[in-house]
Amino acid sequence: MLLIQGEQLKYQLTPLESLGALAKSPTATVSNLLSINRFDDPWNKEVLRGIRAPGTGFPFQIMLGTMRFGSRRDFVVVYKRRPVWVLAFKGEKYERWVIPVEQNQSVISELENQIDRGWGS
Repeated sequence: MLLIQGEQLKYQLTPLESLGALAKSPTATVSNLLSINRFDDPWNKEVLRGIRAPGTGFPFQIMLGTMRFGSRRDFVVVYKRRPVWVLAFKGEKYERWVIPVEQNQSVISELENQIDRGWGS
């Protein structure tokens, strides 16, 4: 679940997701968020870039963890063919977060409004 905690954005993993991703819940500074895009089919090269390492992956079923491509990294939480949000960041550990659409719409709407107005306006 996506959370805003002051100036920090956090994707709160469940204990099983954390185990499968072999990672803790990612955090980023809200003002480093560049864009938000929705993809109805996450299983394409535009969304899932590179190789998964570390984490869990079974094609078209589940992808949890870090996707690496060159020196860049994405954090992914993808289930089956469910739609996802792709959040792009600057200057963070992960260049992008790929997270499920469900349960995150209200926070995404708030973040989109902040991007449209410009951070801190």
